[in-house]
Amino acid sequence: MKIVTAIRKFGLEYCDFPTMLWNVAVMLRVATLNVDPRHKKGIPFIYYITGPIIVCCFYYAYCFSTLWFVFVRSRETNDIVSAMVAFSISLCTEIGPTKLLFLILNRKQIRSLVEKCLELNSHLMPDSRFYKNLLKQMRTVKKRFILYGSLNIMNGVVYISQPLLTPGRHVLNENFPFYGLEPVLETPYYEISFVVGFISTCYVLHLTINITGLLVILTGYTESQMISLGLEFQELWNDANKHYQEIVLTDNSSVTVNKENAIKNAYVKRQLRNMINIHTANIQILRQTERAFRGALAAEFVLLILSLIAELLGGLENTYIQIPYGFALVGMDCLAGQRVLDAGVAFEEAVYDSKWENFNAENMRTVWMILINSQRPLNLSAGGLANLNLGILMTFARSAYSAYTALSSHVKH
Repeated sequence: MKIVTAIRKFGLEYCDFPTMLWNVAVMLRVATLNVDPRHKKGIPFIYYITGPIIVCCFYYAYCFSTLWFVFVRSRETNDIVSAMVAFSISLCTEIGPTKLLFLILNRKQIRSLVEKCLELNSHLMPDSRFYKNLLKQMRTVKKRFILYGSLNIMNGVVYISQPLLTPGRHVLNENFPFYGLEPVLETPYYEISFVVGFISTCYVLHLTINITGLLVILTGYTESQMISLGLEFQELWNDANKHYQEIVLTDNSSVTVNKENAIKNAYVKRQLRNMINIHTANIQILRQTERAFRGALAAEFVLLILSLIAELLGGLENTYIQIPYGFALVGMDCLAGQRVLDAGVAFEEAVYDSKWENFNAENMRTVWMILINSQRPLNLSAGGLANLNLGILMTFARSAYSAYTALSSHVKH
């Protein structure tokens, strides 16, 4: 029953931040990375045994063998297209381990970031409107993560199952034999090549899905907080009126107009103080998220640009599986940045729509200060190279294609 309960936590019925964090944290522990400060037991010892074996398989298949094939074998056969295919596959697969390396180097900062998010979440009242709106938005974030993970898993299943469903013996990539395993279609080289390729592919998918998932959840939590906070601003004056009516019902004494305004504005002042604290905390969390993932995102963009150029040079008919994988990676990061940016704009509009004209001078000044701060865009950047949004995704695609057109004539000749 515990296993069934644990599996159900990966579903949409569990959309609270602590559970969503657990979803990726428990998977990243397989890669010997603990990002959850709540987990005090340490990494299970078995992962320190299986981890190095899997990593060795990956670097043998997609690093050492690639270097040998590109710089030795392809020069002997003068097959530049196959070299480009092998090079593109290697660059694609290096994204996950490279991002993992950056996360391991920044693991203390990431654990501190996660701890701040958990602390902020612990102060929320489960029965409050804010928390219910937060869960509603986090459900959308989890749908986004599940869709991304499903697309990557489907891509991997197609990549692995294609040679199995094709008549005859076929390896994962017939143009790219692993070093020392030739002739590749003969036993036991065929079986070893397939097992090594299968392990390496699963390892790459596991890393990219869960590392990107961690970023999606952290930025999605900030996005959800900002949207929910904006909804609270829109209801602020209505809540003040309800608060006043409750006081009138419990107090039989007559209430003057001045006293009525004082009661309402006192309530607004308390709520604004809480909203400022939440807004400030979310800005700090987003900035720390950017610092923690800065190197990983920058490395991802560089590797993806080089990979897409190599894929185009290798021919779409040879690399049609890698291109969706690459675009899914950069697309999800850009979407996360775009959604945070949109949430900041929505918060700014909600602050202006808070019926601030009914407030007293002190509360008006507070709203004015919040409005000024909210006009600063909530950006997520890739190592300071570019702000992540859907616009940069189009720029990314155009840059890769421009580089391809500039190099294609040289490769063909």
